[in-house]
Amino acid sequence: MNRFFKTAFLAVPLAAGVILTSCGGDHPDGEEVINDSTKVDSAGTVNDGLETGELSFQVPSPGEMLTFIKMVGGKTNKSTAFLNSPDNNKNYTDAKSKALNFGIYSCDLSYCSTFEMGPEALKYFIVVKKLGDEIGISTSINPEVAKRLQENVGNSDSLAAITDDLYYSSFETLQNSKQGSTLALVIAGGYIESLYIVTNLVKYEANSPGIQRVADQKITLENIIEFVKKYESDPATADVIKELNGLKDEFAKLKETEVKAEKGKDGVNVLGGGTNIEMTADQYKAISEKIKSVRNTFTQTK
Repeated sequence: MNRFFKTAFLAVPLAAGVILTSCGGDHPDGEEVINDSTKVDSAGTVNDGLETGELSFQVPSPGEMLTFIKMVGGKTNKSTAFLNSPDNNKNYTDAKSKALNFGIYSCDLSYCSTFEMGPEALKYFIVVKKLGDEIGISTSINPEVAKRLQENVGNSDSLAAITDDLYYSSFETLQNSKQGSTLALVIAGGYIESLYIVTNLVKYEANSPGIQRVADQKITLENIIEFVKKYESDPATADVIKELNGLKDEFAKLKETEVKAEKGKDGVNVLGGGTNIEMTADQYKAISEKIKSVRNTFTQTK
């Protein structure tokens, strides 16, 4: 199976597999703060993306995003209070809510796996399996996956790898069965949940890597919307696009500046150019609140 979620913005053509992973590019250490805002360098992102005919784009993954947050200081977090409760599963009876919350619960499963909460991961796997069966991807979530999860409850690295495998096979199944609109909803649900979890874990601190990673999502969100719009003739997908556009409006308020590459004495680039995205504390608060609003619309909670 193709592994295309292991580095930032790395993906493969949709014909070979479908995606839900990785955030913006890496950022150089020691970036300056401008006007009490966070400066984010999104220059070094890989241009490859999810390809659907003429359209190619990059999509962030819950696993990659959460692994990053764990690395920059969130590894001691063990709370599941802000996740979508497995008990809410009974509320999802229509195709739209099932697809959105398959993505959301898959992200919650990834969070539990990444943050070393094996028993909780098993609970979320049960819900993911149920919704997966109901949206037509039961072949991707077979008993062998459950067995592997049970055998690796105490091993976060193995759990994370297993949940990645689940993502790959699930999305590939949706693509192969030509369920494009369902895939779009799953991607939207998982993406929003990953942002929701991250904004619950990361407190604003100017120039912090976590805040930089959230600011990078301005570009990623635009790419996701372009993909989801391919299926806007579906009323359910059209509603989701409206919600995503509301979040896009908040990200649009972030300041972008072009930075030229700096050259050393020998003429070799020593610092790559690109686009810097700046985010203030107030902007982060507004974006976090909008993410929560969109997410609660998807989960039908308050």
